[in-house]
Amino acid sequence: MATTIRNAGMEEFDLAFDYIEKLWAYNTYDKDTVRKVYKQVIENDDNFIFFLFDDGQPIGFCHGAYFNTFWLSGLTCYVSSIYCSPEVRRKGYGRQLMDHAKKLAKERGCKGLVLDSGNSRTEAHKFYEIYGFKNNCQGYDLKID
Repeated sequence: MATTIRNAGMEEFDLAFDYIEKLWAYNTYDKDTVRKVYKQVIENDDNFIFFLFDDGQPIGFCHGAYFNTFWLSGLTCYVSSIYCSPEVRRKGYGRQLMDHAKKLAKERGCKGLVLDSGNSRTEAHKFYEIYGFKNNCQGYDLKID
């Protein structure tokens, strides 16, 4: 695997938007609204977005944020999005994405990584558990109109 990791810039927005739509296919997204959020994320030092390329071809991305929690009593890294193209799954690319997120979290001084995952994403859950995550909670969300 001749892979490279590249931090996100605005030039990758269309790629990120495509991944976002695939990752949360049950949502509907306004591209202009997501573009504004994407710009805010890449400009904020408390967030990260990076892409994984194999031989110059995009195959995945990861987004996360750093914040303090009482649960871990300190800085925590929340992996908000992690996505590999379906045709390259089970080839170690997801591990590369998570390893890089973990490296960034360690460099930042985080005490741990946390994430949540949709109930239907059972294959992703297997990956998280193999990676070492423990399923110790349920996630809920509430949209505010």
